Amino acid sequence: MARAYHEHYTVEDYRQWEGDWELIQGMPYAMTPFPSVSHQVCLADLVYLLRQAFEQVDSCSNCLVAVALDWEIFSDTVVRPDLLVTCHQQGERIVTTPELVAEVVSPSSANRDENLKFDLYAREGVQWYLLLYPDEHRARIYRNQEGRFVKMADAGKETVELEIGECRFSLPFGRLWRGDR
Repeated sequence: MARAYHEHYTVEDYRQWEGDWELIQGMPYAMTPFPSVSHQVCLADLVYLLRQAFEQVDSCSNCLVAVALDWEIFSDTVVRPDLLVTCHQQGERIVTTPELVAEVVSPSSANRDENLKFDLYAREGVQWYLLLYPDEHRARIYRNQEGRFVKMADAGKETVELEIGECRFSLPFGRLWRGDR
């Protein structure tokens, strides 16, 4: 009986690929294109709200808000969250754990965002994980507690208080949903 052979790729392999991919524990995953205007608007508005919040708090001046930037976790794992916030000095690549990660969930990305990445981000110590559902006008907000995510809120139009290090700020989730402004 023949054994099944599974490829195991590395970051070096990943850097040679064309197209949009993520590499999780040596397995390649094709990135899906941004599926809708609502997805793009939600993401753009979240960037705006986070940058605005960080400008108002002096202790947040080192925080970087980035969209669709690779985070190299291990020699065989590179993910590209829709949005990440890191408050560590970075070079041209993100190699340290971000404080906050947000994924805009679509039907084609739901399983990966809600399960595979959910577990990976929790294990890696991401402090806050936001799952955004623009079609439902809803966000699930999770905070990492001892290596696992605990749901802190389900937000529709609510404003939720977040804390990253010494930086405390409010996110008015109702401003993310197209048609709710």
